[in-house]
Amino acid sequence: MAAPRRFRFRPRYRGLAWTALGGGGALGLAGGLAGVVPGLVAGALGAVLGGLYLASPAWRLTVIVDDDGLEVTSAGDRRFRLAWDDVARVVSSPTTHTCFVDGGEPARSLLVPGDGAPAPYDIEDKAALCEAILARVAPERVTTVETLEGAQASTP
Repeated sequence: MAAPRRFRFRPRYRGLAWTALGGGGALGLAGGLAGVVPGLVAGALGAVLGGLYLASPAWRLTVIVDDDGLEVTSAGDRRFRLAWDDVARVVSSPTTHTCFVDGGEPARSLLVPGDGAPAPYDIEDKAALCEAILARVAPERVTTVETLEGAQASTP
């Protein structure tokens, strides 16, 4: 039995958030020093939004993969657990390291966002996570596509 592997969620737009935080802070400071209220408000808003994104509770989410199933936890509390036999399907794009694990309902499904995937988060070592999922799900439940967006467009 292999040891469980952990994959943490990470902010996907860290650079943008840091830019909003720093630029907003600078704009707010300049607006405050010049007595320009709209500049102060806009700068403060940018700094707050950037800070909130970086402090989001989503970055406490962890995907745990073991021989029995996939589990998503938040700060140690279980959000859901999905046994490999309960996976309805997996749509995988090996070229982008993206895969969607369909647990039968949205609350028990997981998108591992690869290159170009529309998600506000990233996951550490997503290629290894996709490989671990594909190694444990029955092959007849796996659909391989070039991109997940292309698979959505071709689904009626």
